[in-house]
Parts: sequence; structure tokens; C-alpha cells
Amino acid sequence: MLNLPNCPKCNSEYTYENGNVLVCPECAHEWTSESGNENSEDKKIVKDSNGNILNDGDSVTVIKDLKVKGSSSSIKMGTKVKNIRLVDGDHDIDCKIDGFGAMKLKSEFVKKI
Repeated sequence: MLNLPNCPKCNSEYTYENGNVLVCPECAHEWTSESGNENSEDKKIVKDSNGNILNDGDSVTVIKDLKVKGSSSSIKMGTKVKNIRLVDGDHDIDCKIDGFGAMKLKSEFVKKI
């Protein structure tokens, strides 16, 4: 049996390998085995609705109509968003959308182009 390191986020001993990524089943934290435990907490892996890993500067498409708080209009399905920026928090993506301005989106509502 492999001797895998404990999760750097919650210290769980039940980590497992998924390809070249280590995964914690208790807190869903993912990190690479090459990176040290100190650096792995700083870099969060963000995936789109299809499971593709997103990076800063990627272009994405909105997969469903999204209501915008404080506005009577909504972001329509198929809207393309260019040059995204990944951030920490409950909304993973900072971006600018034509006609709406600066927005925060959840990665589960976009797919990578």
C-alpha cells in the first residue's frame, strides 16, 4: 500500500491519487504530490462544469441563464467571457462581461472554450 501524505488543508489520512493529483475525500481539497504542503494551499484547482481545469486568462462560455442581483436583465446561456481571473471565495471567477461590467461567477456555471 502506498504511503500518501495527509491532506494539507484538513489533515485527513484518507487521501488518494487521481492521475497526478492527490485528493482528500473529506474536504475535496486537491493538490499535486510534487508541490510542498505550504504552496499547495495557495493554489486552488478550479474546474468548469465539464471537469476541465481553468487557468487565469482562459475564455469560457456560460452554460445557463444567470440572474443578476440588482438588475432586471440576466446573462444569457452561450455568453462568451474572455480573460477570466481565478479568485478565492464562493465565486471562483472574476471577469468583465460586455453589457454588464465586472462580475463574479461560479465555475459550475461555465465551460472552457
